[in-house]
Amino acid sequence: MVQTNRRALIGAALAMPMLGHSARGQAWPARPIRFIVAFAAGGAADTVARAFGAKLGEMLGETIIVENRTGGNALVAANATLQAPADGYTFLVDAANQVTNPRLMPNLPFNYSTAFVPVSQFVNFPQVVAVKTDFPARTIREFIDYAKKHPGAISYGTPPAAGTGHLAGELLQQRTGIRLVHVPYRGGADAARDITGGTVDAAIITTSSIRPPVESGRARVLAVTSTHRSAAYPDAPTLIETGLEGFEINDWSGLFAAASTPRPIIERMSAAVAEAARDRNVRGRLEPLGAEVLGSTMPEFADFLNRQRGLLVKVIDDGGITIG
Repeated sequence: MVQTNRRALIGAALAMPMLGHSARGQAWPARPIRFIVAFAAGGAADTVARAFGAKLGEMLGETIIVENRTGGNALVAANATLQAPADGYTFLVDAANQVTNPRLMPNLPFNYSTAFVPVSQFVNFPQVVAVKTDFPARTIREFIDYAKKHPGAISYGTPPAAGTGHLAGELLQQRTGIRLVHVPYRGGADAARDITGGTVDAAIITTSSIRPPVESGRARVLAVTSTHRSAAYPDAPTLIETGLEGFEINDWSGLFAAASTPRPIIERMSAAVAEAARDRNVRGRLEPLGAEVLGSTMPEFADFLNRQRGLLVKVIDDGGITIG
């Protein structure tokens, strides 16, 4: 019954007429919509934005233009979104920066919590704890035991400093008492390259990024950082299964609007994302990459962000993490 009611609400929102907000009072949307992506072209967030954008453009009858604006730990994209007219034609595709930047970057030009409205979470990307092929540990428990016997001797790569992989690694150390050496990279592909070459002992990256070294036989997945096992690596246990209760730090991406964007437009876009998330083509493009396609409601996304904020800020504070 709950699922039926939710679908009925989504259908009603999609069918809802939009009052015009342009000079001519046109219905929304009446021209192309921009998705400003805070990450580089070709990466996971970009792929997600383009997969959803193609379907949303078809559903809404207007093109979704994906524009990559990297830099400043995602501040460039956030600023570009806030500087555009808040008329429903510019949205931001962002991730954990929404909850970590306020802690990592003092004197921000805006308040994330009040400047943006969460529209819908596109996907979760579970992360993995992986090791190079010849690493002595065969299981995550053996990895932890080895790390306890060799403090500060194991290097692990993540993209980038203070990203979700780094925070997952920090939480793993805090919860187990081990000490690892963090090696930051610009992107997951860079960390995957170096675990393939044996430059780093381990990596905490997404199920998507780890695929090439695993398929080439140069890396092994020991565990996943999500609350449940990943379909991409069903034999890898969760860290919760190993006794680390409540351990969940996934990579993810979602859609945000400037807070002054008309509410009916935000609600209609949220409903459209939920509908697009059920599309077989969207899922067919993203699930093979290890993505968990969501299309959450606005309240669900807001609740998720609040939980993440509480967890990640504590990890940052306890670990003394900076991006300087």
